[in-house]
Amino acid sequence: MSFFNKMLASIGIGSSKVDTKLEKSSYEAGELVRGEVEIIGGNVEQKIDAIYLTLFTTYIKEIDDTKYNSKAPIENFRVSEPFVIQPNERKSIPFSFQLPLDIPVTVGSTRVWVKTELDIRSGADSEDKDYIEVRPSKIAARVLDEVQNLGFTLRKAECEQASNRYRRKYPFIQEFEFVPVRGLFRGRLDELEIVFLSQTESSVDLLMQVDRKARGFGGFLAEALDADESHVRLTISVQDLPNLQNKLEQTISRYS
Repeated sequence: MSFFNKMLASIGIGSSKVDTKLEKSSYEAGELVRGEVEIIGGNVEQKIDAIYLTLFTTYIKEIDDTKYNSKAPIENFRVSEPFVIQPNERKSIPFSFQLPLDIPVTVGSTRVWVKTELDIRSGADSEDKDYIEVRPSKIAARVLDEVQNLGFTLRKAECEQASNRYRRKYPFIQEFEFVPVRGLFRGRLDELEIVFLSQTESSVDLLMQVDRKARGFGGFLAEALDADESHVRLTISVQDLPNLQNKLEQTISRYS
């Protein structure tokens, strides 16, 4: 019977299971995540080599002009050393890790989750998946708020495959696409796209694509050649926050 149970456990039947319990489900970028991993023993004693937590997100990948939904790891954490779990035993292992400041925000079609993997020696690994809500960091949130205060509304936000020029740690970048619906830029711009290239606790480095509205025949030609788009790199620090709306308005105005 014991041999039969071990054989079944080796293919995942009657093997140990894992369940991750997070302290909460909503976090700000850069925040500390706390929780515990509960391991439930199966029908036989098993050696657990390690427990890994991996942050994943979704993004749009393009291959041969065809777009696909793909997933990418953001960061990986090991939360245990090797141990033995007895049949039907319950063991809880607490953990904590910090979300990266440049983690994607869960808005639009973007999803972020924590995948837990139980690395079982001579057995089928067990895993668990927990989705979380991610809000922008304080500085990034202020940038997005002030853009909307200037009369823009968010039309689309998604993670897309990054070009070699803008590829950083991840194979994707998150784009926030705004359209002017009121205020100074209505009728002057088609859209405004914002990408946060890098972030620290005291500043963000962002890229803005200002898409001017075509005017007349010359404007049509410019739009056809993509000459109506201006790419602007801008660094926003905590010192800029009191006058952030004015800084953004002046920067966008120069290219609109």
